[in-house]
Amino acid sequence: MTAHRYTVDVVWTGNRGTGTSGYRGYGREHEIRIDGKPPIAGSSDPAFLGDPGRHNPEDLLVAALSSCHMLWYLHLAAVAGIVVTAYADRAGGTMATDADGGRFTDVLLRPRVVIAAGDAALAAALHEEAHHACFIARSVNFPVRCEPEIVIEPV
Repeated sequence: MTAHRYTVDVVWTGNRGTGTSGYRGYGREHEIRIDGKPPIAGSSDPAFLGDPGRHNPEDLLVAALSSCHMLWYLHLAAVAGIVVTAYADRAGGTMATDADGGRFTDVLLRPRVVIAAGDAALAAALHEEAHHACFIARSVNFPVRCEPEIVIEPV
């Protein structure tokens, strides 16, 4: 087995002068820093007093699932001789909260894939294979569903 390590620095930038002296007295702003890459401005979801103009962990989890699936799909399509000319996903996730906290209950990927060449049925079927290959989807404990749309590019 080969191990791949990922190092991320998360730095809280929301100290408004009194630290965490009160629940509403501190900001949820932070930066996600990865060497050699631009920082990501983060916060909590606005429902948890976060800044709506910044990325929150829940958004980033859904984005990670969507982009992982897409990258595997594009690889599998290339290997299968399917020429993908466009790919866009409008993914969504549901998180439920209760007295014990919160957890994701599901994520739905809705990729719209445009192909210029190849079998449309195979193009649709490759989404299942991409799902099983995606490192992120294999790591979560909730269902990740996929409802793809395959469009054949006009000639």
